[in-house]
Amino acid sequence: MWRFFVIISLILVSLLWLYFLSVEVPGYIPSIGEKANEISKFPSSLEDLKTLTSVLASIISDDIGFTYVLVLFTSAYLFKQTFAIPGSVFLNLLAGALFGLGLGFPMTCFLTACGATFCYSLAKFAGRQAATRYFPKKVEKFSSMLEENASRLPYFLLSLRLLPISPNWAVNMCCGVLDVPITTFFLTVLIGLMPYNYICVTTGVILSKLTSINDIFTWTTMLQMSGVALMATLPAFLSKKQKKKPSPLPSKIE
Repeated sequence: MWRFFVIISLILVSLLWLYFLSVEVPGYIPSIGEKANEISKFPSSLEDLKTLTSVLASIISDDIGFTYVLVLFTSAYLFKQTFAIPGSVFLNLLAGALFGLGLGFPMTCFLTACGATFCYSLAKFAGRQAATRYFPKKVEKFSSMLEENASRLPYFLLSLRLLPISPNWAVNMCCGVLDVPITTFFLTVLIGLMPYNYICVTTGVILSKLTSINDIFTWTTMLQMSGVALMATLPAFLSKKQKKKPSPLPSKIE
């Protein structure tokens, strides 16, 4: 039970920190003015995102404003990833709109890997008993999948990240509960979600031209991501096929 209270405390502390950044600190930045309340909520639609982008872009021109926006963005991104809160696509778009592809892409990749690892650590801290209590079917299914792919674990984890249908929050938690090596976990998240982050950030660079979130994931981009996933899992498939190949009969000894 005490573990549950620790997690709740972490959530509350994180929310207080975000509240301080979004409500208290902007009062010292004159360029925000009446629009300060726009920073106090996560964007949930394209219109919200465009409004938030215009507010943050108005203060990012000087060093103090850039540092503030960077800290706010990093804190919000890690909060969403750590506590498995949906909506990271909006923050990826925001990264492209505010920081451009050169900074936004590597930053979102790194923050995604760090946030997923924090989520992994929280799940590991909560323990397998809590996980099996709240989502037993996912843990059981993922456990059997890990056993089947133990010899090619990095390729298997990469395929889960690269395929668009993968539930990342569930993979993060299950990996923590089932003791997947943390280094392997971090690297596969970092590399495996690069295509997704790249598409979102590059789209965010042209945010003003977007009319719908559906414009991001077209059939073309979905096929591209699926192709990358197939290429990542090909070595594992070939390895499995080679293992199943029967060994030749020994020659007759005269």
